[in-house]
Amino acid sequence: MKAVVCTKYGPPEVLQLQERRKPVPKRKEVCIKIRATAVTASDLYIRGAQLPLRFQLPMRLALGWSRPRTAIIGMVLAGEIESVGADIKRFKPGDRVYGVTGLGMGAYAQYACVQETDSMRGCLALMPSSIGYEEATAAAYGGLLALQRIEEGAVRRGQKVLVYGASGTSGTLAVQLAKHCGAEVTAVCSGRNAAFIQALGADRVIDYAADDAAQRLERYDVMLDAAGRAKSSPVKEQARRSLVPGGKYVSIDDGKLELKASRLDKLRELIDGGHLKPVVDCVYPLERIAEAHHYVEQGRKRGGVAVTVEHDD
Repeated sequence: MKAVVCTKYGPPEVLQLQERRKPVPKRKEVCIKIRATAVTASDLYIRGAQLPLRFQLPMRLALGWSRPRTAIIGMVLAGEIESVGADIKRFKPGDRVYGVTGLGMGAYAQYACVQETDSMRGCLALMPSSIGYEEATAAAYGGLLALQRIEEGAVRRGQKVLVYGASGTSGTLAVQLAKHCGAEVTAVCSGRNAAFIQALGADRVIDYAADDAAQRLERYDVMLDAAGRAKSSPVKEQARRSLVPGGKYVSIDDGKLELKASRLDKLRELIDGGHLKPVVDCVYPLERIAEAHHYVEQGRKRGGVAVTVEHDD
C-alpha cells in the first residue's frame, strides 16, 4: 500500500511517500480502507517535535527519540471497513466509518487497523451519511475537541459564550455546538473571517486585531479558547478578565483529548440532523501532504485541511 512515512523529526519535507505492507487486523481490530485523512495541529507537533522545551523529553520518550517510533503518522481518518477481526461486533465490511487513531497514528496511508473499543490508540464510529469523507475528517478531530470542551464548560441555554479562535477546525464546530446548546455566542477571529463565522451562527464577531476589540467585549459565562494556551493577544487576555464571577475558561489543550466513540455518535446525529456543518478549507492529495503541512503551519486556514487518499478501484 501507499503510505506517508515520517523519516525523522523536522520540516514537512521529512514526510516521504513509500510502499508499505498492508496491515492485517487482529482479533479485536478492523482494517479500514482510508478515503481521507487530515493535517491537524497534533500532526504538526509530532512531525516537527516543536513542543515547548518542558514537553520535548516526555514526547520523545513516548513517541521516539530521533523520529516517530510509528513511522506512519496521522491521527484522523474516514473510510470504509474492508475486513474485521474474529471478535468484532460493532462493524462489518462496507461500513463507512470515521475516527481518531490517537497514539496508534497510521492514518497517512491507504489502509490502517484500529481497535473496535475506545482507547488512547483510537476511537471509531459510523460516519454521518450526509457528508463526504473529507468533511468527516474535520468532524472527527475538530468535533471531538469542541464537544469535549463544550461539555466541560457545561454550556447551556441562555448563557453568554465567547469562542476565541473561532475559524479553526475546532473553533468552527465550537461556535455551532454552543449555538445548538442555546447560548448567545460571540466569536473572536481575524476580520477576513468575520462574515464566514457569522454565517455559521455566531451572534457577534470581534476582529482580534481591531483597535477597539477589547472595548467590544461583554461579560461571559464561558470562554472557550479554540486557539490554545500558547497563542495569545491583548484581546484574549482581556476576554479572560471579562468572565462573570464563577465563569469558566476552557482551552482545547486543557488535558488529553478523550477518544470516545459515543461522542462521534453524537456528532453524527447532530450533523445528519442539520445542526452542525463541518468546515473544510482545502483538500490535498496524499502525495502532496508536505504542501498541506506547510499550509496549516501558516495559521490562516478556515476549518480543517483534508487529504484525499486514492485507490485503484
